[in-house]
Amino acid sequence: MTTFETRPPALDLEKLLGVDAGALAMKMDMQFHELSAEYSVASIPVEGNTQSYGIMHGGAYVVLGESMGSIAANIHRHNLGIAGHAVGIEVNATHTGSGKSGFVVGVCRAVHLGRTLTTHEVAISDQNGKRLSTVRITNLIKAG
Repeated sequence: MTTFETRPPALDLEKLLGVDAGALAMKMDMQFHELSAEYSVASIPVEGNTQSYGIMHGGAYVVLGESMGSIAANIHRHNLGIAGHAVGIEVNATHTGSGKSGFVVGVCRAVHLGRTLTTHEVAISDQNGKRLSTVRITNLIKAG
């Protein structure tokens, strides 16, 4: 179980990848802390990403997981030397807890890295390491 008292330092995606995480991720204050096709870590604050009862919105977990899996899939595509981009074709989430304060951390691990499909699983936890959601995303690598 990994715990975090503060958010780890953020990576500069524009320097690393030549693109940012996208407008929605930026509005959610998503920060990447580690990043590769096989493993990545990112976080979002609870504040500003809540539903009407003041707890983390389930859709925020999905956005975090889908963003992490898609960026990892595009890194894999680039590593294979394939021009084009990876696009999400299936995403599912199981929410098992509610973020109430601070930030949540997603840990993304590759389940499958193929030439046309990738699958990543993202375990999202609170700062104390309590699992809040599990997101799985499959991406299609489109050559272009």
